[in-house]
Amino acid sequence: MARIVMKFGGTSVANIERIRNVARHVKREVDAGHEVAVVVSAMAGKTNELVEWTREASPMHDAREYDVVVSSGEQVTSGLLSIVLQSMGVNARSWQGWQLPIKTDGTHGAARIVDIDGTDIVKRMGEGQVAVCAGFQGIGPDNRVATLGRGGSDTSAVAIAAAVKADRCDIYTDVDGVYTTDPRIEPKARRLKKVAFEEMLEMASLGAKVLQVRSVELAMVHKVRTFVRSSFDAPDAPGMGDFDNPPGTLICDEDEILEQEVVTGIAYAKDEAQISLRRVEDRPGVAAAIFGPLADAHVNVDMIVQNISEEGTHTDMTFTVPASDVEKAKAALAAKQSEIGYDVIQSETELAKISVIGIGMRSHSGVAASAFKALSQKGINIKAITTSEIKISILIDGAYAELAVRTLHSCYGLDK
Repeated sequence: MARIVMKFGGTSVANIERIRNVARHVKREVDAGHEVAVVVSAMAGKTNELVEWTREASPMHDAREYDVVVSSGEQVTSGLLSIVLQSMGVNARSWQGWQLPIKTDGTHGAARIVDIDGTDIVKRMGEGQVAVCAGFQGIGPDNRVATLGRGGSDTSAVAIAAAVKADRCDIYTDVDGVYTTDPRIEPKARRLKKVAFEEMLEMASLGAKVLQVRSVELAMVHKVRTFVRSSFDAPDAPGMGDFDNPPGTLICDEDEILEQEVVTGIAYAKDEAQISLRRVEDRPGVAAAIFGPLADAHVNVDMIVQNISEEGTHTDMTFTVPASDVEKAKAALAAKQSEIGYDVIQSETELAKISVIGIGMRSHSGVAASAFKALSQKGINIKAITTSEIKISILIDGAYAELAVRTLHSCYGLDK
């Protein structure tokens, strides 16, 4: 017998029939003798609808009331799934974030989990009751509902799994695992059996949409073995109830991965933009003068390249931001031009960031050289490069994004 947390996303609970399918997955684990907690998202499209309602009510709405409205989708799903499970003879009870409680900080709309008391749920699970928890929500220090940001149900599930000391957290979604790259771009992409936490964190932050970044961070910190699997596989299909080897991808500590590939996957992010500040005076504190205002404006800066002039007195500072933040970033920098001391600000949009990821890169040389050679042979120009121990990110024109993904996927033999 094991303790399992099962999380189901919006497409998995999009209507009553799909909720019945989810209930069959849950019942399979209950019938196998496992202690089970379930975390659910709102039904597909419901959160977007609720967000639009708040904007229609008032463009400048109170963040606390926004959380009250948008968190209601998960409440509906948790109640419906509990009803369906009860009709199947499964002892189930719905729980909202404040009932557990999931305690968060006070950042309404993008709260971070501070603490979870899993005592009551563990007691109920030990008595054979399935806890059906509303994801995406908790309770802030002001004693009001607080939501965790888009994709927050993944974070709820991993956090609850850590709190109840679950043997595994199963993330059921509309894909059957983590692939070497996006199968819609490269049909030869392969489903990975295991991925290390660090690799998954890089993949999630660099464009892979399978898991929310903060959920992977939590899983890595608390060593929560996380399994990505499809809710659309038949609940009674062969192997679905195999606890040790079910279909899907296991996100785990790298010690569990015996055969480490040099490169695990290729991630990509479109709609990147590049901003360049020309002839900035090269002096102590200039980087803080540039990136401080951007942080205050909540602009997420990624790749940073600095070029010192030949005389050594000036520098060009180039960095990337999401394309949607270009104008906000330029406005923030223009307001501080006299303090920063740049001559001109330039920007370029419609760029893409392609990333090569793999923990095996730590002990292998020539990985970057192979990427640069493969891209050059396809006539793809590289605008910027950043590296870490387990990743190489390359900035290119957006028009070449898919070609670059396929090229690098083949370059490292991921299609074999």
